[in-house]
Amino acid sequence: MVENKAIDLSKTTLVATTFSVSGMTCSSCVNSIEKSVNEIDGAHASVNFASETVHVLAPDSVKPQEIIKRIKAAGYGAVLLEDAQGPALHNRKSAIALFFATLFALPAIAISMVMQWREPIDSYILETLDKYGILPPLYSPTAWLAIGLTTPLILFVAWPIHRAALRNLLHPTMDSLISLGSITAFSWSIYANATGEGDVYTEVAAGVLLFVILGRYLESRAKRRASSALSTLLTLGAKEVIVLRNGLEVLIPIAHLNIGDEFVVKPGERVATDGIVISGNSSVNNSMLTGESTPLDVTPGSTVIGASLNNNGRIIVRATRVGSDTELARITSMVVEAQGAKAPIQRVADRIAAVFVPVVTLFAIATFAGWYYTDHTLTQSISIAITVLVIACPCALGLATPVALLVASGRGAQRGIVLRQPRVLELAKKVDVVVLDKTGTLTSGQMRIQNVVIPSSAHKVLGASFAPYLNEKSVLSTALSLELSNDHPVAKSIATYSLAHGASKLAVSEFSLTPGSGVAGRVNLGGVSPVVLIGNPKAIAHSSTAFDPAITQAITTAENLGLTASVLAWDGVALAVFTSGDEIKADAATTVAKMVELGIRPWLVTGDNSESAAATAQAVGIEPGCIIAEALPEDKLKKISQLQAEGHVVLMVGDGINDAAALAAANLSIAMGTGTDTAISSADITLMRPELMSVVDALKLSKRTLRTIKTNLGWAFAYNLIGLPIAALGYATPMYAAGAMALSSLFVVTNSLRIK
Repeated sequence: MVENKAIDLSKTTLVATTFSVSGMTCSSCVNSIEKSVNEIDGAHASVNFASETVHVLAPDSVKPQEIIKRIKAAGYGAVLLEDAQGPALHNRKSAIALFFATLFALPAIAISMVMQWREPIDSYILETLDKYGILPPLYSPTAWLAIGLTTPLILFVAWPIHRAALRNLLHPTMDSLISLGSITAFSWSIYANATGEGDVYTEVAAGVLLFVILGRYLESRAKRRASSALSTLLTLGAKEVIVLRNGLEVLIPIAHLNIGDEFVVKPGERVATDGIVISGNSSVNNSMLTGESTPLDVTPGSTVIGASLNNNGRIIVRATRVGSDTELARITSMVVEAQGAKAPIQRVADRIAAVFVPVVTLFAIATFAGWYYTDHTLTQSISIAITVLVIACPCALGLATPVALLVASGRGAQRGIVLRQPRVLELAKKVDVVVLDKTGTLTSGQMRIQNVVIPSSAHKVLGASFAPYLNEKSVLSTALSLELSNDHPVAKSIATYSLAHGASKLAVSEFSLTPGSGVAGRVNLGGVSPVVLIGNPKAIAHSSTAFDPAITQAITTAENLGLTASVLAWDGVALAVFTSGDEIKADAATTVAKMVELGIRPWLVTGDNSESAAATAQAVGIEPGCIIAEALPEDKLKKISQLQAEGHVVLMVGDGINDAAALAAANLSIAMGTGTDTAISSADITLMRPELMSVVDALKLSKRTLRTIKTNLGWAFAYNLIGLPIAALGYATPMYAAGAMALSSLFVVTNSLRIK
C-alpha cells in the first residue's frame, strides 16, 4: 500500500495555472470541478462559469496533466488555456447542434401541436392500411412520425446533455433536469401512443431541447463577446520576429528571442517584446494595453511595450524583457487571475446553486405526487412535473456574477484598469478616505525643470573676453555638455531642458563627477574654455564668488517650494540657477476634487520633506490638516490602521516599494502600473495608464459592476420564485418553461454586457 503524505506548503512553491474547461452547463458543474481538483493536496481551484476557465493554485510538484486528469474524471474536458482552441470552433459546434435541433424539432412540434392537420392525416393513413389489410399502428400514425423525428434529437443531438447528466449522477446539475425532463416526456409519448392511454408529449421533449440548445448557442455568443477583451490580449503577442544576426535580418519564432537581441519593427507591425529603441524614429500606439489612445513618439533611448503598434517609421529595438516577464504577459496574467477569482457575493450564489438542483428534483416529484393523487391524469401530472424541472434550471443564477465580472474585467483591461481582486466590487462603494502617495502617484515621478534664472548682472564679473558668449544659448550649451555624462535624475532634467531650448553639445575636457555635489569640466566655447561647475548651491558656493542676489532669491524660493536648485558657474562665477522638481500630474487636482465630490476625504502621506508635501497638497487641493510628510513605510501603515480604527474604509493609492505594506493593509488598494512590481503585486487594482483620473474610473467601474451583479441575482431569484409556483400550479407547459429558462439566462448575459 502506498501511503499518501500531505504536502508541507511551507516548504514548497505555489504555482498558478489556468485551464480552459468544456462541458460546463450550470453553476452545479462549478462545484463538481472545484471539489474534484481541491482533493489534490495543497491545490485550490476557482472556476469561472462565464469564461469557462478554472484557475488553480497548486504546489509546483503538481503537474498540469494531473489537474487535467482530475477535471476529466469529473466529466469535463480540460486543456491549458494557452492550448485552447479559439471561440470560432466553439461557436461552430453550437451552431451545428442548433441546426440539427431545429431540423428535427420544428416538424415534430408542428405535427404534435396542430390537431387540424393530424386528424385527417391519421384517418387517411388508417383507412389506407385497413384497405390493404395491413395491421394499423396503435393510436396515431402522425404521432409515430413525430416520435421518429424526435428520436435523433434525443439520442444524438442532445447526447452531450444526457452524457453530462450521467457523469454527474451523484451531483445533479442543470443537465440532470433537462435530461430527466426530455427523456420522461419522450418515453411517456412512446408508451401513450403504443397503448392509447394518455396524450403524446413529443412536442415537449423536442421543444425543451430546442430552446435549451438555442439558449446555449445565444449564451455562448454573448459570453464570447463578454470575454473579447481577454481573447484580444491573448492574441496580441507576435508569433515571429525579425532579428539582426551579423548584420543580416533573420525571421525567427518569438520563443527564440532572448534578452539583448536586436530586432526590427516595420511600420504597421506590432513590437515583438518590451525593449529600448536603439535606432529609428516613429510613433507607437499602446491603446490595446493601456487604454491610452494618443500615439507616443519614440526615438533612440525610448522604451516600447511588446504588442504596441508601430504606426510609422522603421525602428530597431533591443529586447529587455521576454516571455512571461513582458508587460503584455503581466497584464494578461492579472486579468486571467482576476476572472478566475470570486467575489464574496458570488460564493453565496454558488452555495445556493449547489443545493438548488436536488431540491428542485424533490419538488418536482412532490408536485407529480400532489397532482396524481388528487385525481388528475398520469399524463397531466407528468407534464406538470416536467415543467417544474425545466423552468427551474439555475442557469441565470450561475451566470449572474461571473458574466458581469468577465465583462467588467475585460472592459477595465481595455481602459488600462486591471481588477485583480473581485472583492473590490463590494468595497468600492464604502470607501470614504483615500491615502495618496506623492511621487509617482500625484506626480509623474520624473524630474523636470520648473524654472531657470540667468541674471544679466552676474555676467559683469567675468572678463571682456567672455562678452561674446554671455547669452542663454551658450550657458545652456555648457550645461548640456556636462550633464550628458551624468545619470542623476536632476542632471537628466537639465540636459533635456537645455536641448529643448536650442543648446548644442560642446567639447568637454577634464570632466569630473563628485556624488552629492555635482559635475565639473572645461568646456570649449570656441574662443574661450571656462571651467564649468554644476551642482547643489552649497557645493558651488565653496568654489565661486558671492552669488548674485537674483540667484540667491531663486535658491530660497526653490527650497521653500520643496524643489531642487542647481547652480551653474563659469570660472568661479555663478551664472544660472536651474529649479527642478517632480511635476504634478495634469489631472491630479481634478481627480482629488472628484473624489471629494464622491464623499471621499483625501490624505497625502509621503516620504518627501514637509515643504514639498505642502506645496503638492496645495496644488492639488488637499487640506493642510491631511498631510503627513517624511513618512517611513511603517508610518504609512500606522496611519491606515488609525483611520480604520476610527471606522473609515480606506483606499490606498501608491506605486513604490515603500507603499507595498500600506497597499496590503488598506481595505482597498490601487497601484500605478508605472510603479514597482512589489507595489503592483500588493494591490487590488492596477492602473496601466499614468493618469490619476483612472482611480475614479476604477471606482465607478467597480460600483457599476456591483449594481449589475445585484440586478442579475435579483432577477435570477425572482424568476425562480415566480416561475416555480406557476409551473407547479399547472399554468405553464414544458415548452414554454424551456423558453422562459433560456430567456432568463439571456437576460443576465445581455444585462452584464451593458457594462461595456
